[in-house]
Amino acid sequence: MLTLVIGKNGQVGSSLQALAANSSDLADFEFEFAARDSVDLSVAGSAAARITDLEPDIVINAAAYTAVDKAESEPDLAARVNAEAPGEIADACAEVGAALLHYSTDYVFDGSASTPYREMDTPSPLGVYGRTKLEGEKQVAAKLDRHLVVRTSWVYDADGKNFLNTMLRLAGEHPELRVVADQQGGPTFADDLAAASVGLMRSVLAREERDDDAPWGVYHASGQGVVSWHGFASKIFELSGIEIPVHPITTADYPTPAPRPAYSVLDNSRMERLGVSMPDWEDALKRCLAAKT
Repeated sequence: MLTLVIGKNGQVGSSLQALAANSSDLADFEFEFAARDSVDLSVAGSAAARITDLEPDIVINAAAYTAVDKAESEPDLAARVNAEAPGEIADACAEVGAALLHYSTDYVFDGSASTPYREMDTPSPLGVYGRTKLEGEKQVAAKLDRHLVVRTSWVYDADGKNFLNTMLRLAGEHPELRVVADQQGGPTFADDLAAASVGLMRSVLAREERDDDAPWGVYHASGQGVVSWHGFASKIFELSGIEIPVHPITTADYPTPAPRPAYSVLDNSRMERLGVSMPDWEDALKRCLAAKT
């Protein structure tokens, strides 16, 4: 299955590259990876042109505008990348007969829940980033039947620009840290998300081949368990052998241009019913830190 991955150099794109290079279980996949210099979602028609030229069996859109705070002052660019471009990708996939896996986010929810969000729960994003990602979901669903929208949360990897590496850097620059303790979610190791994405696509395609009633649509895939940013930071330092005071603070103590959901834990059970699961976030963090050494 010829698979085009858009967003080659992002966290998930990089993890998909590593998976493709190192897994002997992917003989049925032939991957083509596109970086921003060849597919730029900020440019209208860029992704569609690549899809119609390549005619892949599968497209994975791992590119997005993810600067949550900056999106508040760049709403047009965020909408172009997160909403309009996915619609164009879906149109092109329909034209060539490709299936699409498109990533979305926990930020489509407002965080007012107290139990993990399910796929059928009503989205209510708080800021520009969440609103544009939700519009991207709607564009994909409206234009292409054979789609998977995979919502995830708090993504990190060993090398990218993310919370994990920010904490490790700050620990080397300050004698103590203050980290928000009243926002809860599920940290997601990009390597695990990449593996689950391939497993999910394979499972849905197998069901389509058997009975033509494949369960396309929205899925949640995030690290299992619940933790605050403060708890996540504390575990990072504990597992790294770094002794530094980490003081809990409130969201109000650390104001940002974009509001954050207080609770954005995702329920992965729909994906699990297809035989695809995500590891516990603490186990994933241990593996990620081991990959850094």
